[in-house]
Amino acid sequence: MNTDMTLVSIVGPTAIGKTALSLSAAKSLGCPILSADSRQFYKEMTIGTAVPSAAELQSARHYFIQHRSIQQPYSVGDFEREAITLIDELQKKHEHLVMVGGSGLYTKAVVSGLDAFPKIPETIRNELNKTLEEDGIECLRAELRTVDPNYFAQVDLNNPQRIIRGLEVYRGTGLPFSSFRTNRVKKRPFKILSIGLEAPREVLYARINARVDEMMNNGLLDEAKALFDYRSLNALQTVGYRELFQFLNHEMNLESAVALIKTNTRRFAKRQMTWFKKDPSIQWFDYRTPHAELIQTQLKQM
Repeated sequence: MNTDMTLVSIVGPTAIGKTALSLSAAKSLGCPILSADSRQFYKEMTIGTAVPSAAELQSARHYFIQHRSIQQPYSVGDFEREAITLIDELQKKHEHLVMVGGSGLYTKAVVSGLDAFPKIPETIRNELNKTLEEDGIECLRAELRTVDPNYFAQVDLNNPQRIIRGLEVYRGTGLPFSSFRTNRVKKRPFKILSIGLEAPREVLYARINARVDEMMNNGLLDEAKALFDYRSLNALQTVGYRELFQFLNHEMNLESAVALIKTNTRRFAKRQMTWFKKDPSIQWFDYRTPHAELIQTQLKQM
């Protein structure tokens, strides 16, 4: 692998403008874009995951955009292996690559690697999924709180996939999931420039609310209707879909569902910032900073 190649990693909360910056960066550097957004991987999910438009996708070569089905299991470990293999190939033709996404764990997988976890029998996950379906997420939360309070304090308690992951490791090994998290950094054979976009909270929240309204106007409800029968799949345990599934299941009216999407998206953005702010390697910029200053100027300083 070309150790002189630089991976420009663009991160930040949802609706902050990461896609626009990635497109500008790819154009100025003459390189492709790797998506590290864990929900944009799925071809059935377009509007609710803010997949780049057809014109944006045509303006630069994109990888890891809608390349999987929601019915195909795909883990962060799978993504790490595929992304590093792809980077190995792309560096033969490019001095720079751009990676963009708000999924902190997936970005971390490429930038610094994942902790090593033991292989867990699939039957354990199946048992936990059955418990989720029959008894609900609160039952799983209670178990996780008991067996691994450290992970319980950190995990997104509204994400059943993450909760199940913690529990399956415990049930399969007898050891807490948190005990396997060493945070040892893998040395990558390429340079990394990590750029984060941020905005005042009131600005970010206004952008989030506007994006949700735009998604609804673009047909998010119809997209959710088409996916309703698959709502138990891990890929669909996602803000924007979960709330509309509740509406379609007659648990709330549409106005309440949309309001809940906005609330949960704002909470998600807060968790994203908490994750990324823990990484001292990320250089933070106001979302209005001219793109040329963000990319070319920072590259020259490396």
